[in-house]
Amino acid sequence: MLPHISDSAPLRPQGGKRTDCPQSESATYDIIIYGSTPAALAAAIQTTRMNRTVAIVSPTSHIGGMTVSGLGWTDSKNGNAIGGIAREFYSRVYQYYESDSAWSRETRSQYIAKNIAAQPGPAVDESQQVQWTFEPHVAESIFEDWMKELKIPIFRNETIIPSAGSVTIKNNRITSIKTHSGHVYDALMFMDTSYEGDFMAAAQISYSIGREARSDFDESLAGVLIAAEEGYLGMSPYLTPDDPNSGLIKGIDHIVAAGDVQKINGTADNFRLQAFNYRLSLTQITDNQVPFSKPDDYDEDLYEILLRYIEAGYHDLFFTKQLMPNLKTDTNSNGGVSTDFLGGNYDPVKKTNYIEESFADRAAIAQNYKTYTQGFFWTLANHPRVPQRFRDSASTWGYAKDEWTSNGNWPYEIYIREARRMQGNYTMKQSDVQSPQTFPEDSIIGLGSYTLDSHEVERVVVDSGIRNEGLVHTPVPQPFPIPFGSIIPRSTEAVNFLNPVTMSSTHVAFAAIRMEPTYMIMGQSAATAAVMAIEQCVNIQDVDRAELSSRLAQDKQVLSL
Repeated sequence: MLPHISDSAPLRPQGGKRTDCPQSESATYDIIIYGSTPAALAAAIQTTRMNRTVAIVSPTSHIGGMTVSGLGWTDSKNGNAIGGIAREFYSRVYQYYESDSAWSRETRSQYIAKNIAAQPGPAVDESQQVQWTFEPHVAESIFEDWMKELKIPIFRNETIIPSAGSVTIKNNRITSIKTHSGHVYDALMFMDTSYEGDFMAAAQISYSIGREARSDFDESLAGVLIAAEEGYLGMSPYLTPDDPNSGLIKGIDHIVAAGDVQKINGTADNFRLQAFNYRLSLTQITDNQVPFSKPDDYDEDLYEILLRYIEAGYHDLFFTKQLMPNLKTDTNSNGGVSTDFLGGNYDPVKKTNYIEESFADRAAIAQNYKTYTQGFFWTLANHPRVPQRFRDSASTWGYAKDEWTSNGNWPYEIYIREARRMQGNYTMKQSDVQSPQTFPEDSIIGLGSYTLDSHEVERVVVDSGIRNEGLVHTPVPQPFPIPFGSIIPRSTEAVNFLNPVTMSSTHVAFAAIRMEPTYMIMGQSAATAAVMAIEQCVNIQDVDRAELSSRLAQDKQVLSL
C-alpha cells in the first residue's frame, strides 16, 4: 500500500491556534501548495518564515516554472513595484553574477557596458543591487538552493487527479488532495499555484476559460478582436494562390465575411486561448551551440505561411534576441509569423483547448509546439525559398548547449500564457488595471506593473486578406493594486483555498497580471494570509485585513507607490 505521505515529513509546530478551531488537529501540514511556479516557491518561503509547515506538491520534476524555462527577460514595467520575496530573488540573481566565476563567455563589465534597458530598469541595476536578466540554469540553481536552505519538502512529478474525487471537501473546507500516484496530502490550508488551475478545477471552484464579451464587464478590449486591416503584406491565404476554392494554408483558422466583422468583434469566445510558445535560449557562440535541426516529423506545409510572408516582403526580425548574460538570449516571438504557434492550443473539431485536454493530450500538444518551433528555425536557416541572406543570418544562431542539459537543451515547460481564471471573491477588470479604483488600503496584497498584453489567438481571412485576431497590446499608465479578494474563492465554494496564479480576473485584466514577478508577489501574500487564517482561527475570507496589510508591509511587499 502506498504511504500516506513521505516519512520524512516534518511535524507541524504546535501553538498559535485555539482549540475550538474548525481545522483538523491531525493535519500533516499547515499548508499544501500544488504547483511549482515562482508563486509556489515564494509562498513556501513565506510560510516557512512564519514558522508554519508547508509542502510543495509539484506536477513537474523541475521547479521554477517559466522563470527557469527561458523567461529571463523580466516582465515588469516598473521595478519599484516589485518587493518582498520577489525582489529577494532578483537580488540573489545580482549576487550570483557579482562573481567572476559566473561569467564564462564575457565579463560582467562587458555585459553592463551594453547598457541593456530591461523592462523594469537597467539589466544590472547596481544602485538597487538587483539584476533583471538571467540564464535559465542560474534561476533554477537559485530556487533549488533556496528550497534546500529552508528544508522545504517538494514532492515531484505528482499530478492531481482531474476529478472531483481527488479533493476531499467537508463543509466547503478542503481536507486533502490525491495525486495519480495514489498519494494523499492533507493540510489545514491549500493553494493552487499551477499555470493551469487543475487543483481549482478538481475542487469544483468556479472558473472561466477564454474571453468575456465586452458587455460582461464593460471592457473595450474584451471579446473577439479581429484586426481592422490585413497584416500580411497582401499575401494570398489560399492553397492555390488567389483561388478561394482551393482551401486555406495551414496556420489560418477560418474565413469571416466582411459584413460580420463588426458583429463578431466584442463577442465572447469561451474556447480559444492566446498563443503559447517556447521561450528559448539561443547563442551565436559556436562552441556553446547546438545547431538547428530538422525535426523527424517536419511538415513543410506548416511553414508555407512563413515562406509566403517572406516572399511578400517581410524583412524584419523573425524572433527576439533579448540579451542575457554570457552571450545568450531569451528568445520570444516577433512579427506575424514566429515562435507563437497560433491555433496550436485549440482543437477545431472537438472545440476544446489545451486546458480541457487530458495530461496525455496536453503532452502531445506541447510536442507539436516543440516540433513546430524546431521546424521554424530549421526552415529559416535552410529552406531554399528563404533568401540566402536570411539563411546565413539564422544559421549563426543555435540552441545554447549549457542550458536544460537534462532535457535535450529544450525548455522544461511550454509557455502557458493563460488558462483557467477563477470566479472568485473579487474579479479584476480592465478598469482596475488602466484606471484603478481606490481599494481599501488594507485589502491590497501587491502591485501589478505591465502592459495589457494578450498575444494573438488566431488568424482569419477577411476579403481574401489575412488578419490577426485577439491581439491586445495597450500600455498601462502606472502600477496597479491587486486586491486580496482576487486570489480567494467565494466562501460558498471553499474557505481554506487560495489561488495566486489562475486568480479571479477577466481575460483583459489578466493580460497585465500574468507575469512571473507578479505571481511571486501574489504567492507570498497568499501564504501570509493562509498562515493568518490558521492563527486567527477563521475562514480565509475572514482574515483580519489590517493585520494582513501590516505583515505584508513588514515583509517589504510594495503595496503603493
